[in-house]
Amino acid sequence: MTRNLFITFEGPEGSGKSTQINKLCEYLKSKGADVLITREPGGTFAGDRIRSILIDKSSGDLEPETELFLMAAQRNEHFKKVIKPALDKGKVVLCDRYFDSSMAYQGYARKIGMERVKKLHDEFLQDYLPSSTILLSISPETGLNRVKERAQKNPDRIESESQDFHLMVSEAYEKLAKIYPERFIKIIADNKTPDDIFEEILKAINEKYGKLP
Repeated sequence: MTRNLFITFEGPEGSGKSTQINKLCEYLKSKGADVLITREPGGTFAGDRIRSILIDKSSGDLEPETELFLMAAQRNEHFKKVIKPALDKGKVVLCDRYFDSSMAYQGYARKIGMERVKKLHDEFLQDYLPSSTILLSISPETGLNRVKERAQKNPDRIESESQDFHLMVSEAYEKLAKIYPERFIKIIADNKTPDDIFEEILKAINEKYGKLP
């Protein structure tokens, strides 16, 4: 069951994606799976360079389309050079943010339009959608408070966006979960311990794919 499985983790800032990815990775490895953890923006040398532009405050207010094209460029590199080759080798790929981040951040919150974002990806990336997307649903207020604590009150360019922007991101994720119900696994992450959240994730994955080995 675990071969060729591509699972992405999504959610507002500070939702705890990295913690849950690491927990799932450790669990799968303990069961003998070959697992690759990766992230976006980034995942390749070029992708990491693009990431620095996207999150660095010195980049200023990028045009929404510029932000989208940079995300699409790094994803093209990432998918073709890292994700697809790993899946072809039978690995499980766990990715911190992916296509749905572009839909939420650039498509919805930046008001480019989610259909335009999807059309761009359909044109350049075939079979790019993940097997499942785990959405850690958390209030923007809680998430941003966590970000401030983690970054010692020095948030990056995206984290520094307005409260209204982050509210729109959260709203977009809720919409995406309804648009792609067969792919999304929504986990309410507010006021729960990391271990409790992971138990819910594991239960949902087992229900969807059959019990993990």
